[in-house]
Amino acid sequence: MKAKALLPVLGLCVTALIAQPALASPGPDMSGGADDGVALRAESSGKIAKGDTAFVNVTSATVWTSPDSPRSVDSPATQAPVDLDAWNEALSSTETRRGLTGLVQTQAPYGAELTVLEVQGKWAKVAVADQSSPKEDRGYPGWVPKKQIVENDRFVEFREDQPTAVVTARTADLEGVQYADLPGDETPEATINVELPLLSQDVDDVRVALPGGGAAWIDYDDVRIDDPEHDFTVPEPSRSDIVETAEQFEGLRYLWGGVSPYGFDCSGFTYTVFRAHGIDIARDAGDQQKQGKAVKQSDLEKGDLLFFASGGSGRAHHVGVYVGDGKMIHAPNASKSVEVVDWKSWDSGGQYVESRRVL
Repeated sequence: MKAKALLPVLGLCVTALIAQPALASPGPDMSGGADDGVALRAESSGKIAKGDTAFVNVTSATVWTSPDSPRSVDSPATQAPVDLDAWNEALSSTETRRGLTGLVQTQAPYGAELTVLEVQGKWAKVAVADQSSPKEDRGYPGWVPKKQIVENDRFVEFREDQPTAVVTARTADLEGVQYADLPGDETPEATINVELPLLSQDVDDVRVALPGGGAAWIDYDDVRIDDPEHDFTVPEPSRSDIVETAEQFEGLRYLWGGVSPYGFDCSGFTYTVFRAHGIDIARDAGDQQKQGKAVKQSDLEKGDLLFFASGGSGRAHHVGVYVGDGKMIHAPNASKSVEVVDWKSWDSGGQYVESRRVL
C-alpha cells in the first residue's frame, strides 16, 4: 500500500485537488496519526440484543425466512466470512437454485443498517432499514446469523456526522485495512450501493470507516460522495444512465432474494439499479408497482418499469426495466440469468399488467 498524502474530511478539506465540500466542524484525527486507532476502534457491548441498531459485517448477509430455512447446500452463505462464489457454485443446478424460493427474504450488503427485532440463539431477526416493505415499518424483515452482524456505537456516530462514500462500481476492494474486527480476519468486498462514512481522501483514494471498527481505503473512481448538508449529492440520472447500469449485469445468474452482483431476483435487480442512482423504490415487485406514475404502453421510455401479474391483473409478481425498442432487461427466474428480451414476445402468457415511471 503506498503512502497517503491525506486530505482530512474531519477539518479542512483541500478542494483544489478533489472537488468535494469542505466541512467546517473539527473532529478526531482520522489521518492515520497516533490517536487514529483509538478513534476508530469499535465501541460495542459485544452482544446483539433486541432493539439494537446493528450493521452487516460480511460482504452480503442473506436474510432468511426463519433460522431453519438454510439447507446444507447454503452453508457458504451462513458463515462469517461468507463465501458467495462457493455458494453460487453449490447452486449450480436449476432445481437447487429454485429451492431457495420462500426460504430467503432478501439480502443486506456490507455496512447496511439493521434494527434487531428478536434474538433466538445464534440468530437475530432484523429489519433492513434501506429496504422498505409493508411487512415491517422499520425495514425488510428476516433472520440472519448473529456472527454476520455487529453493533458499534462509534460507527453510528460516523454515519451521523460524516459524508458518505457510496460504492458505484460493481465491486470495490477495501485496501489497507486497519484496526478492524473482521470475521475470520477476511476483508469483505464492497459491492454496488454499499455506503460507508468518509473519513479522509487523497487524489486516488478515499478512507472510510468500517462497521466492525477500523478503516480502509477504496479507489476514488469506485465511489461517489454524498453530503446533503453541503449540497453534494448524486446528480439527477438520465434514462440512459438507468439502462446503462442495468445492462452491466446482463448474464448474471438469477438468485431468489438477491440484491448484489452475486445474483438478483427480479425486484432486487430493479431496486439495486435505481438505488445506484439515488432513487429509492420498494424491495418487492408488488410494492414497486404502487410507486411513480402510470404510463401507457405507447408512451414507454427508457427506465420505465414493466409489471407482470397472474392473469394480467392484480399484484405484480415480476418486474423489468424498459430499455427502448420494445425491449426490457430483467432477472427472469432460477433457470436463467439477467437478460434483454423483446418484452411482448417474452410475455406470451399475457401477464403484463401495467407500466410505472419513477424517474
